[in-house]
Amino acid sequence: MTVSKRSTVSLFPAAGAASSTSDNLLDRMTWRPQYRSSKFRHVFGKAATKENCFDGVPITRSVQDNSFCAINPRFLAVITECAGGGAFLVLSVHHTGKVDPQQPRVSGHRGNVLDIKWNPFNDCCIASCSEDATVKVWEIPPHGVYKNITVPWKELQGHSRRVGLIEWHPTANNILFSTAYDYQIMIWNLDCPEPVIKNPVRTISHHPDVVLSMSFNTDGSLLATACKDRKVRLMESRSGTLLRESSCKTHRASKVLILGNTKMLLTSGTSRYNDRQIALWDQDDLSAPLLEDNLDGSSGVIFPFYDPDTHMLYLAGKGDGNIRYYEISTEKPYIHFLTEYRSQLPQKGLGVMPKRGLDVSSCEIFRFYKLVTIKSLIEPLSMIVPRRSESYQEDLYPMTAGNRPALTAEEWLGGMDKGPLLMSLKPGSQIAESFSDMKAVGNSLENSLDTRRSQGRPCMLQLAYIQDQLEAKESKEDSSHTVDDRIQTPVTNGEDATLCSPPRTENELRLKFHKQQEEIRRLRELLNQRDVRIKQLELEIKNIKNSQSQSSL
Repeated sequence: MTVSKRSTVSLFPAAGAASSTSDNLLDRMTWRPQYRSSKFRHVFGKAATKENCFDGVPITRSVQDNSFCAINPRFLAVITECAGGGAFLVLSVHHTGKVDPQQPRVSGHRGNVLDIKWNPFNDCCIASCSEDATVKVWEIPPHGVYKNITVPWKELQGHSRRVGLIEWHPTANNILFSTAYDYQIMIWNLDCPEPVIKNPVRTISHHPDVVLSMSFNTDGSLLATACKDRKVRLMESRSGTLLRESSCKTHRASKVLILGNTKMLLTSGTSRYNDRQIALWDQDDLSAPLLEDNLDGSSGVIFPFYDPDTHMLYLAGKGDGNIRYYEISTEKPYIHFLTEYRSQLPQKGLGVMPKRGLDVSSCEIFRFYKLVTIKSLIEPLSMIVPRRSESYQEDLYPMTAGNRPALTAEEWLGGMDKGPLLMSLKPGSQIAESFSDMKAVGNSLENSLDTRRSQGRPCMLQLAYIQDQLEAKESKEDSSHTVDDRIQTPVTNGEDATLCSPPRTENELRLKFHKQQEEIRRLRELLNQRDVRIKQLELEIKNIKNSQSQSSL
């Protein structure tokens, strides 16, 4: 009876409390969970089939915490295990399948190769560093390596101990950074006639131990480093002036990444209790991290990868099979977990395809190349945004860094900084001008419009403006055919059309056929769109002429 009385009291409250109870009940009924909307919430990883993997690759057994491979739209380079000296393979990105055991290699180092990086502005130029304390720069034949390459284009001699890490400057041409176990960072200018360079442009000596990671900001004016003393340092890349240094003892960093133009840094390392951890830092204040997040208790190094176009962060652990991915924002809580890709195959290292080599027709926004040592396999892994439409998705592919340098080495050394030249990933489009050039063109166009506005009638102004647009478009298309092929490589659907070698198997022939059909379909769509645009402009010209004739009457 007591229970029933209590339930009765709770179900039928006094009249004075009825209104407040009903308000609380209404609040509970109308409450909805707050979800953060994001176009990348459903991104998923799609591993390539066995036919589209590179099988039988003798991947290096080195314990260095590097990626061991480098990718561009033409070639895949991977450090291999070899007896006597160091070597790496250079394979065509499109020649998948079983790799020939006698495949020619690039083998000019006297010690094991520790790191390789492609020149971002020349798909046929690659740099390598080795335990023999040298850095060598190689020129790869446009059609691939058909015999062993032993003579480098440039040899850089300046370090006294083995060189563990190299990085190209993101906007200046032929500027290379290297760091070694002598605790020095050296800056090299490759724009010189000598094949052997013994004196670097500058030597940076702020580190008391081995530098584990280097990262540039977007225009290359700042350099962030993670050292074996577990501190993060931010410095001017040209002068080497130390700007800030972390003093946090709760996070021991091993990898560092500058997150584009967000003015934030991300580091991966371990916590005080040896848990794997990531930390987010304010670029202007390294005294304490903005955020620390413990991941798990595994021992492998976490490799961070950041896409400044989509603001997505990927975390892949050495020896793990999974890849976590997040979205970065400039407001709290800064990092938003999306989901993770899981696989049974552990990765020893990961390479990343530049954005200009992605397959935009399948809404691919990122592509990894996983090194699976236990199977001697290199597995492409595509990150895809599911979309029903097959047309080009402009919201997924903003203007991105292209393959043209914004500065020469001399200009950068002279004190100039400039952001990367941007390009569009839309099929058939060419490398676009930088924003400053586009603004200059826009200003000149506005000035010409103002001049004409003062000289003629409005209808004449519109007609002249449309005709100028058509003439500028035709002249731009004509001039695009004269661009140097070495600087600008026509890439369509992630494949170089001029260097496409004939298929060797029936599967390759079938794949080539389907890709050609897809390319024809896209070109027809593009042609139809341009035909419609031309008809619209012709109709506008006709209407303006009619209005002009009527006004004259």
